[in-house]
Amino acid sequence: MLQRKQTLWMFLALVCGILTFRFAFYSGNVTVGANGHEFRELRAWPTYVNGASGSILILIVTIVLIVGIGYNIFNYKARTKQFWITIGLFVISLINILLYWRASGPPAYVEGTYNLSALLTIAIPVLLVMAARGIRKDDKLVKSADRLR
Repeated sequence: MLQRKQTLWMFLALVCGILTFRFAFYSGNVTVGANGHEFRELRAWPTYVNGASGSILILIVTIVLIVGIGYNIFNYKARTKQFWITIGLFVISLINILLYWRASGPPAYVEGTYNLSALLTIAIPVLLVMAARGIRKDDKLVKSADRLR
């Protein structure tokens, strides 16, 4: 029944995941037509401009990540299950970063830069590792208290 720092870390990871819908990961020029360029931003929510679409796969992975973290916050009674779900969410967040990285390069973007808000996406796996450490510490604390009884 312990629920301490790991809840805070998972809540912060949840907030960072939600903010990726609002703030861009990458922004730059995209080739439009034969010789034209257009400024676009890469976000979790795909944009449909001039027939070009964003990545639906990034959207799906981000939604799975947000729903998983939200579920995991309220799964505090089963610490072992919560720990393994956190590890799985960590892997999904690394896949999310990989998808962002692949979508930000050529051929879609001719030139551009990573935004400061890309740190939101990078912060998610860090926060999940900190939550996993907190869950593991709570599990050890409960096991040591059971040994004393």
